[in-house]
Amino acid sequence: MFHFRPPKAGKLISSRSITLAVGIIVALITLGTSVYIVDQAEEAVITRFGRYIGTRGPGLHLRLPFGIDRNHTVNVSGVRFQEFGFRTAGGNVPVRVRHAAESTMLTGDLNIIEVEWAIQYRVSNARAWTFNVNDRIATIRDVSRMVINQLVGDRAIMDIMGVERSAIESEGLTMMNDIFRVYGLGIDVIQVNLQNVTPPVGEVQAAFEDVNMAMQDRERLINEGQQVFNEEIPRTRGEAERMVLVAQGYAADRVNRALGDVARFSAVLVEYMRSPEVTRQRLYFEVMEEVFSNMQGTTLVDHNLQNILPFMNLGGQ
Repeated sequence: MFHFRPPKAGKLISSRSITLAVGIIVALITLGTSVYIVDQAEEAVITRFGRYIGTRGPGLHLRLPFGIDRNHTVNVSGVRFQEFGFRTAGGNVPVRVRHAAESTMLTGDLNIIEVEWAIQYRVSNARAWTFNVNDRIATIRDVSRMVINQLVGDRAIMDIMGVERSAIESEGLTMMNDIFRVYGLGIDVIQVNLQNVTPPVGEVQAAFEDVNMAMQDRERLINEGQQVFNEEIPRTRGEAERMVLVAQGYAADRVNRALGDVARFSAVLVEYMRSPEVTRQRLYFEVMEEVFSNMQGTTLVDHNLQNILPFMNLGGQ
C-alpha cells in the first residue's frame, strides 16, 4: 500500500518569505501613516504626541508614522452659519421651525418681542479653533445670544422693529468679534442678519403690524419726497444759474455799449472843437438819415424829374 506524507510547513513557507511579507505590510502601514493631503480650502494643525508643532497649508505633506504625528484638518475658507430662534430643516422643501426659547426677549421699554437672527462666520486661526475652546459651537451660540439680548434690551420695541435693525446688526457684529477675540476662538463673524422681528403671537401682533406698515409707508413717502427734491432742486438751481448768466451777459452788453457811446461822443466832441460848423451839419445829416431810414415809402427827391424842381409833389397822391 502507498502512503502519502505531506511536506512540512517550514518547507512550503520559508522564513524569508514571512520576513518579506511582514516588511511589505510594515512599509505600507508606514507609508499610509506618513503621508497626508490638505485640500485647497483647508489647513492642517500638526501635533506630535499631542503637542502642537505647526500648521500646514494645502498640498501633499509628510509626518512621523504610527500616530506619532497627527493632523487635524480645518476648513478655513468655507463660510459657516448658526441660526437662532428658528431652524431650517433639510429636504427637497426646506421647512422653518421656530424655537421660541431663543427668540423671546425683553425690550428696553419692558415689552416682549420675538427676534430671529442668523450669523455667518469663518475660521481665521486653525490652531486657536482646534485647541483653545472645548465646546466651540456652544460657545458661539451662547455669546451670540448674550449679545443680541443685550442690544435688544437697550432699545424700545418700536425702534427694534424699525430704524434700529441695522444698528443692532452692526453693533452685534462688532461685539461678537471682540468677545471671540478675547476667548481666542479663532473665528471672524462676517455677518449678522436679523430675520423676523415681531411682537408675540396674539392680538397684540395685529396692532404692531399696523404700526409697522404705517412706519413703512412713512419711509416710502419720505423716500418719494426725497426723490422729488433731488429732481426739482438741481433743475431749479440750473434755471437760476442760467438767469444769472443771462443777466450778467445783459449787464456786460449794456456796459460795453455805454462805453462805446462815451468813446464815440468824446471823438465827436474833439472834432466839434476843431470844426464846429462842419461837425454840426454832419450831425444834422446823420440824425435826419436815421429818422428817415425807419420810415416806409417816403421819398423827397424825384428821380424821374417830372417837376420843375426835382422834388416830389408832397400834396399829390
